Amino acid sequence: MAEPSPVPPPVRAQLLATEHWSLLATRAQTWSEVMSRIMAQFTFTSAVLVVLALVVQNDGPFRPLALGLGAAVLLTGTSTSMRVHYASHEDAQLVRGMNRLRRAYVDIDPGIAPYLVTGLTDDLPGIVQTYTMGPHRNATQLLASASIFITGITSLIAGGWVGILVSPAGRPVALTLGVLGGLVYLGAFLLAGYRLYTRYEQTPGLVRFPSAQSD
Repeated sequence: MAEPSPVPPPVRAQLLATEHWSLLATRAQTWSEVMSRIMAQFTFTSAVLVVLALVVQNDGPFRPLALGLGAAVLLTGTSTSMRVHYASHEDAQLVRGMNRLRRAYVDIDPGIAPYLVTGLTDDLPGIVQTYTMGPHRNATQLLASASIFITGITSLIAGGWVGILVSPAGRPVALTLGVLGGLVYLGAFLLAGYRLYTRYEQTPGLVRFPSAQSD
């Protein structure tokens, strides 16, 4: 069987560009869906707060209604937080794929390397360079992410729900357990996300084009 003839560089570049645009479209579609989920969750949460405010004004059964609606908001908020977390993980893999493609572009034409501000490697330093467009940033970028934002909001809801649940025991107990409940929810969610991330990043053969500092 004869070996296939080498693909000309222009054809190779066209094939790589097709894959690049596919990854860009997938990334845009993913975050469009995620933003819609976040907006729907905030709309639902706002509606629940309005209902509870009206109940309080009319001396209605606040506690049972707050526990029921709060549980529903907490459930949908947890689901939304999970979706945002997985979307962030998927986004990192899409960036990894686009870094590999840029590496292929540089292999075809090494002269374009100085003009690229995004990463050319598919390891963590390369992915971070693509996200930050070059300059190094501290943990504040992670704290400002959509995943931490929606998880923080849901943690507040979890803490409030626990506080209302134990409110018959008195205000100090409700306040203390509410704060602890919110912190436990936040810590558990962040720990689960960290374990998922580290387990995936330790997959053998995941990094194919490491940078010099990770060799």
